[in-house]
Amino acid sequence: MHKANGSGQPWQRLAAAACSALAIGIALLAPLSAAAQAALPEQKTALLFGANIRYYDLGSGPVIVLVHGLGSSAKGDWGKVMLPLAQTHRVLALDQLGFGNSDKPQIDFGIQTWVDFLGEFLRQNQASDFTLVGESLGGWISAQYTIQALRGVAAGTSLALPKPSRLVLSDSAGLNATMKHLFAPPAAGKKSVVGASLAGEKQLLASVFHSPSYQTDQALRDGLAWSLAKGDAWAIRAVRNPALLSETVDGELSAITIPTLVLWGEHDSLLPLKDGRYFASHIRGAELKVIADSGHAPMIETPDAFLAALQPFLR
Repeated sequence: MHKANGSGQPWQRLAAAACSALAIGIALLAPLSAAAQAALPEQKTALLFGANIRYYDLGSGPVIVLVHGLGSSAKGDWGKVMLPLAQTHRVLALDQLGFGNSDKPQIDFGIQTWVDFLGEFLRQNQASDFTLVGESLGGWISAQYTIQALRGVAAGTSLALPKPSRLVLSDSAGLNATMKHLFAPPAAGKKSVVGASLAGEKQLLASVFHSPSYQTDQALRDGLAWSLAKGDAWAIRAVRNPALLSETVDGELSAITIPTLVLWGEHDSLLPLKDGRYFASHIRGAELKVIADSGHAPMIETPDAFLAALQPFLR
């Protein structure tokens, strides 16, 4: 990703380096405490359409389904908030196809790919009354999923999408104008950084996080190592595809008729706050909460504030 008021050049650089700025789950740069890491259970495995999908299943009570962003994972995005949420809810948090510890096939990914996998995951878990929470790319997927589920869109009679009862969109992608801007080629004469590098990591972290603590030399070292190790370059590159603009949700938000909460980092320079206002104003009855002192990833950067904004909305 790049700053929303930029030329488009940073998006091309980051995608080429497999460090798309939608990839916000910088687990190594916002590490869990040792106690929190020890408390997280082993991931389970679901076999969906022949692919292994790894996921967390924590707690009991009303169900919350957490959908992470591009280049991230369940632990990367949600590691700081899963355990607090699991005190009162059953939390299902999957590594989406192509990311985390799930299988990473070299296929043509689209938003519908992840919608289909999310539907199969929820059918296998017999989810029938749940809150769907999506961040960044996960927000785009969750919005598209909800639209199709509420409209009864299904590829077959046994493939109906379980309907969420509530929706939460956090710093969500999926609006056409913003995505078109992100997909734009570099402006003429603009110099770009090609390939994974410390300079590229520095620009990425500055655009994702508001706090300067993510700009230390050690953060850059850890970030580059993390980017090289996670093996999800193919899926990240797939989201550069301008064909995905046909899957944006601007004109379909009126189909979302369930209670909806829109959460947005006050200083999100990747997906601007005006996008959050758009989602909130075009989804009937939606509420917008702006999280202070946070960039694009409030569940990582300001988890206490994120939980304070989210928990009153949950049942």
